[in-house]
Amino acid sequence: MYGATGSGKSTLAGAIGELTGIPVTSVDDICWSPGWVQMPKHEQLETFDRITRGDALILDSAYEGWRYLAHERADLVVALDFARLTSFSRLLRRTLHRMIDGTEVCNGNRESFREIFLARDSILLWHVTSFRRKRAEMRTWEAADSGPRVIRLRRPAHARSFLASEAAQAAEGPSL
Repeated sequence: MYGATGSGKSTLAGAIGELTGIPVTSVDDICWSPGWVQMPKHEQLETFDRITRGDALILDSAYEGWRYLAHERADLVVALDFARLTSFSRLLRRTLHRMIDGTEVCNGNRESFREIFLARDSILLWHVTSFRRKRAEMRTWEAADSGPRVIRLRRPAHARSFLASEAAQAAEGPSL
């Protein structure tokens, strides 16, 4: 899965994993330690070099330092290329809900007012600063003559249709 922060990558990855029986790897669960301490880049590279050598898996995202490994080894990239307002409003709603409810994000980490609105690495700011680059990457991958097949979904309705199609095919046998 690839797309802007808040586009629904983890949700769609989980649903496809349930349909296909293919294990889903939560990138955030691996890359973020308690206290929002990010795994060093070289450790991320080593970890995902090992993980992406497996037979079948679904990654719910791919970070910049090792994205090329996932892309080189993937059979399929499902790209959630939704409008900026769609992904940002989803992100804001999800983040506020987690902050209010105290929902754990990963490894004991929780969203807080400071991290959402005041930190330099705010997830909302990350969305704003990374959106254009991620969109360009998805479109470049889709247009490329080589590399994995890319299914670019432009609206949440397209993602729902894709999932329904996968559900129908899963009833008949594996398709991904």
